[in-house]
Amino acid sequence: MAQPLLKTEDLKKYYKTPYGDLHAVDGVNLSINEGETLGIVGESGCGKSTLGRTILRLIEPTSGEVLYKGENILNYNAAKMRALCKEMQIIFQDPFSSLNPRMTISEIIAEPLKVHKVFKNSADLNKKVFELMDVVELAERLVNTYPHELDGGRRQRIGIARALALDPKFIVCDEPVSALDVSVQAQILNLMMDLQDRMGLTYIFITHNLSVVKHISDEIMVMYMGVCIERAPAKELFSNPQHYYTKALLSAIPVADLSYRKKKREILKGEVSNPINPGLGCRFAARCLNAEAGCTDKDIPLKEISPNHFVACIRFM
Repeated sequence: MAQPLLKTEDLKKYYKTPYGDLHAVDGVNLSINEGETLGIVGESGCGKSTLGRTILRLIEPTSGEVLYKGENILNYNAAKMRALCKEMQIIFQDPFSSLNPRMTISEIIAEPLKVHKVFKNSADLNKKVFELMDVVELAERLVNTYPHELDGGRRQRIGIARALALDPKFIVCDEPVSALDVSVQAQILNLMMDLQDRMGLTYIFITHNLSVVKHISDEIMVMYMGVCIERAPAKELFSNPQHYYTKALLSAIPVADLSYRKKKREILKGEVSNPINPGLGCRFAARCLNAEAGCTDKDIPLKEISPNHFVACIRFM
């Protein structure tokens, strides 16, 4: 079996607060094969963006391992991490705040090439910038425009071009279409999938939109309060969800069909548990209709209930 391109082992990120440690990411294990997409979903505040940035070491983890091509990059010094940046990039959520308003499109796309001193002369640099603009379908006439002069879709294409500038192998996509109109979302998603096929890219795709993640992902991981509660191939997760939280998320997907008005929806009730020093047990127990007495007695690890389908629920222990 081929070694995964990227793998995390018991990855944790805690934030110190006056009341204790806030468990933003708490013992996440994942693996991604080269050329595939892992979708990460969950409600706001579940830790999915923190997980993506921790993997890239934009945020330093509290503990655990991030294995890239079999090596733990958390042991890398600054020089090795700088070199690794050429292979690991990120596309940010907000295509406006992630771009420098004082720089033109060409300057923004060229910045990583200048930082890593990829080209020795401006002619080669400019040629590469135009190539990247063509790849993400940006017209050459926009080369000297500023971000505020463009719409959200074009701004996000700039962010994608910047991420591709150093020919990376792995990209964290942190909700790259959530700030865009629906029609533009489809264009950006199709562009990203086309780039993946052409360049052999590997994605972590972070989103709260389950319709989007189904469209792009090979495998999906569902997070709740810093932990993974279910992970499965995309088709399997949608056809056979096992965790009550996953079922509730899927039932909330809007469907443009009046016959679905009679479809039963799983309505979540109860209080969200405290992420500060959460203690033992399932963090979803207070909101779960299937909760039992043993749900809060001990931590419940992921268990493989069918090939590549993992669930953290006491019903499968």
